[in-house]
Amino acid sequence: MEPNKVIIRYTIGRIIKGFTQDFFPNKDRFRVHFPDNPLAEPAEVLIRDLKAVFFVRDFEGNPQYNERKKFLPGEKPYGRKVEVTFKDGEVLTGSTVGYEENRPGFFIVPVDPQSNNTRIFAVSQAVEKVRLL
Repeated sequence: MEPNKVIIRYTIGRIIKGFTQDFFPNKDRFRVHFPDNPLAEPAEVLIRDLKAVFFVRDFEGNPQYNERKKFLPGEKPYGRKVEVTFKDGEVLTGSTVGYEENRPGFFIVPVDPQSNNTRIFAVSQAVEKVRLL
């Protein structure tokens, strides 16, 4: 399996960047390898400590890019359109096929197909509310 580039955001504000090959939404932990030290032992990451896992195209992104935050009229993404508000106030808009309140988390595909984020795994305990659009 090809490693995924991820940016991991903890509920306490800590951010780490790395690669993972063993992330599964139904598991309580996964391992991350760091790009600046590929020979080091991977770090174990516990889902319960996280806000979200951002699966990204690149670790730096494009700071000049103005990401679209709303669906275009008539746009029909795969899944349900949602607006997710995290407890820290961050709001993400996108679509999901796996949101259920009782799950530990769910994936969101950003509204903007040009986003650096290809998908985001939102940890349910870090989410304030989910609004269907």
